[in-house]
Amino acid sequence: MPYPEQLVAPMRAELTSAGVRELRTAGEVDTWFAEKQGTSLLLVNSVCGCAAGSARPAVKLAINGSRKPDRVATVFAGQDVEATARARALIGDVPPSSPSIALLKDGELVHFVPRHLIEGQSAEVIAGELAAAFNQHC
Repeated sequence: MPYPEQLVAPMRAELTSAGVRELRTAGEVDTWFAEKQGTSLLLVNSVCGCAAGSARPAVKLAINGSRKPDRVATVFAGQDVEATARARALIGDVPPSSPSIALLKDGELVHFVPRHLIEGQSAEVIAGELAAAFNQHC
């Protein structure tokens, strides 16, 4: 059951205020994934502590670098259930994980950071890993 919106609104705003597009419906996900040209980053957000302490701050840090994806979006696991399920189906052949971060180039998955690589890591370490992926693919 989703958390009340007043509890998750700040978690959503943390990303949208940084310019990350929020995808809340399966249709929005389909439209976003249909644009295959260039690089795209998708964060599967969640209410867990590793999303708050590491994943969201890492994405915000990484997209402020000189090399970054053309587009950045997020879906919210446990909140926007259909959007998240659709995004997971379109990301590629990786197990569902939240939070997680997927980097796609021309519609193909080129880098994936699952939850187990987010937990226990600082935002700076994850942002560094993302920056390295951006340098290689963006």
